Amino acid sequence: MKNHRRYIPAFHFHWLTRWYDPMMQCFFPETGIKAALIAQAGIQSGQTVLDAGCGTGMLTLLIKQTEPGVAVYGLDMDFQALNIARAKTGKAGEIVALQLGSAVCLPYADESFDCIFTSLMLHHLTRQDKQMMLREAFRVLKPGGELHVADFGVPHDVAMWLISCFMRWFEEIHDHILGLLPVFMADAGFNPVQETARYQTLAGPISLYRAKKSGSNHSVREKRDIAA
Repeated sequence: MKNHRRYIPAFHFHWLTRWYDPMMQCFFPETGIKAALIAQAGIQSGQTVLDAGCGTGMLTLLIKQTEPGVAVYGLDMDFQALNIARAKTGKAGEIVALQLGSAVCLPYADESFDCIFTSLMLHHLTRQDKQMMLREAFRVLKPGGELHVADFGVPHDVAMWLISCFMRWFEEIHDHILGLLPVFMADAGFNPVQETARYQTLAGPISLYRAKKSGSNHSVREKRDIAA
């Protein structure tokens, strides 16, 4: 499988990546949404956490600062965004493992993580890659582990519908508008899947989700052995 698949960079164009953080701070309640995402996860010292599609590292750094005792990994296939993340975490004096790679082909062993976060990343992927990413997240989570997602959701008023219809020309958010993200998570094996919060923003509606890998499920490796 190829490690470098098609994706949409931050703000659609690579030349806008350097402006991603300041523009998000001006027009989007990113800090509050990411803080809520971390709070719902209830991460604990000693756990191993992945920020899949970490981008410029805002969520990655916030996870580490919220619970210094966790081992935090960040993965992104945009080298420009990853360089910003490295500079940001270095300036903050935090140690996190940042790696160039694709969320649809995670370079980690089965059952490696207690918790996986992904914030405003899935809408950059095609439908097929969204589904592959969620299956990969399920694979690398430990039994009982959780996936926590913040991304575009279903519009619930006329204004949000209009914004969403405009945004779909630039991003892969049509599946999100139709409410298919929870369906994709369930298809990947997660149960239960819950929408935990909704936000109305200038960019469109944002939903938070919690999806669990049941602790009673066989591991991916065990399933392979059974199938054999």
